[in-house]
Amino acid sequence: MSKLYILDGGMSRELLRLGAELKQPEWSALALINSPGIVRQVHDEFIAAGSDVITTNSYALVPFHIGEERFRTEGAELIARSGQLAREAADACKDRKILVAGSLPPIFGSYEPQNFDPQRVQDYLKILVENLDPYVDVWLGETLSLIEEGQAVRTAVAGTGKPFWISFTLADDAAQTDGASPKLRSGEPVEDAARWAVSSGAEALLFNCSRPEVMRAAVDMSVQLARRDKADLRIGVYANAFEGEQGGAAANESLHTTRKDLNDDVYSRFACSWVDAGATMVGGCCGIGAAHIHRLRQALLHREDV
Repeated sequence: MSKLYILDGGMSRELLRLGAELKQPEWSALALINSPGIVRQVHDEFIAAGSDVITTNSYALVPFHIGEERFRTEGAELIARSGQLAREAADACKDRKILVAGSLPPIFGSYEPQNFDPQRVQDYLKILVENLDPYVDVWLGETLSLIEEGQAVRTAVAGTGKPFWISFTLADDAAQTDGASPKLRSGEPVEDAARWAVSSGAEALLFNCSRPEVMRAAVDMSVQLARRDKADLRIGVYANAFEGEQGGAAANESLHTTRKDLNDDVYSRFACSWVDAGATMVGGCCGIGAAHIHRLRQALLHREDV
């Protein structure tokens, strides 16, 4: 069995818990501007909870959240700050190696595949990559809704010499939770995304920011395809705790409510199921905090190479 990596959890709700201001449209970027010390504290708490990988707080550092003008005038500085804070937290851990993943978000909005602009995407990704590069060990294109977004990340990081992971967000409406074939939010089948990941050179294919109930089917399909093709591809999951379907308001307009039933014990059982299916990277996304990660790690401690 490959070493099992424990990822971190969602940044935004932990920022709120620790006293940072969080509002739209800036969302988690506001903490980098007003209270970077709390961002560092969130990283430290995830490491203490057992995370082997922490992700830079660069997800909201795009015009979709901070606006075009602020992105052009302050974006590079804020992006570098997000990388530096994560790097300092990782390097401060002396008992094990902590990887820093550079978050490369969907440039034109979460869950907005129809807004993807292939003519403009590299203009923005280039600034993220250049300013995160000194601090990160691996690139993480995350919450991507269509395969073309994954290809854009691959192109953007090609010259860095660092591995890249691609994480897609899945449709999680009632049909999907009832067992329909897994698909991305763009409608593209997970099977197509897994085939692309195998051919892309990605080190890992993950699924994130969707309900935990829809993740197992995507893992099953991806593991099966990777084994069939004898591909050296890690499979991972970090689900969210959002309540209900997320197809209404845009992701920069309101803060989604989170589920009260998805406590740390319940979430850890989902994570164990993903590992049973062949996932070797598990963590959490929005609404999954340090307590969830701690319980998840404890639940997996008996497994080989955790």
